[in-house]
Amino acid sequence: MSSLADEAPGPAAAPAAPAPAPRSRRLWGVLQGIALTVGLVLLVGGFVLTAVEYRPSFVPTASMSPTIAAGDTVLVHPLGKAAVGRGDIVVFKDPQWGDETLVKRVIGVGGDTVVCCDPQGRITVNGVPVTEPYLADGLLTAQPSGSAGDAGGSLAGVAQQQLHQTFNAQVPAGRLFVLGDNRLGSLDSRVHLDQLAGSIPVDGVSGRVAATVWPFGHWRTASRTTAFDALPGPAAGQPGPLMPLIWAMLAGTAVIVLVSLTTPAAAVVRWARRRR
Repeated sequence: MSSLADEAPGPAAAPAAPAPAPRSRRLWGVLQGIALTVGLVLLVGGFVLTAVEYRPSFVPTASMSPTIAAGDTVLVHPLGKAAVGRGDIVVFKDPQWGDETLVKRVIGVGGDTVVCCDPQGRITVNGVPVTEPYLADGLLTAQPSGSAGDAGGSLAGVAQQQLHQTFNAQVPAGRLFVLGDNRLGSLDSRVHLDQLAGSIPVDGVSGRVAATVWPFGHWRTASRTTAFDALPGPAAGQPGPLMPLIWAMLAGTAVIVLVSLTTPAAAVVRWARRRR
């Protein structure tokens, strides 16, 4: 006959402690965290610096076509202490030209003599002919009379005539002579020659165009032109930090996406191994 002690159930077995994750899995988790942190720093840091360094500006007219089309949005890099050089595409405002913010290319700086034109229709600066590769094919500054529009319409009367006249402009110190790349449809220094040789003040320049960012199909950086490098004095500025910032943001995005995909991929691999 068994005793009650013999029949009493023994103490319940303690649940087994969960097996520690393999060391390789823990190491992989740490590496994932580091990679995600690096990706976020590149993405967020690049975006913040771009927002701080650049300002968007809308271009409503075709005066800078084909370099910048009507309706494009460009990013503008403030000049800071950098000097404006010949060939720079600048954003400026001059009360003598109206209240609008304008975008033109610098052709002459203070002290320059800008003349239209040599027998080939090229602008000369201080007697040196300038070949401008950014102009529309076959379009030079000297053209036969015709109709063109700064905003898609017709330029009428004296403004239209001034676009096709020859000129000899002496640029005063501290000022700039600017033209649009669309020489048949840009209201620029040529139509203000009676006001300080059509020049604008350097202080009126808010920045240099760094890139076209919208519409997306027009996206491109504003490459530095070498058209004026044969001339002594300030030439077009070097590109700003926009491209390194863009590459940083792209790299950060790629790292975040790739690391995010590794977790479900690893789960699928482990599931497949258990099924074997």
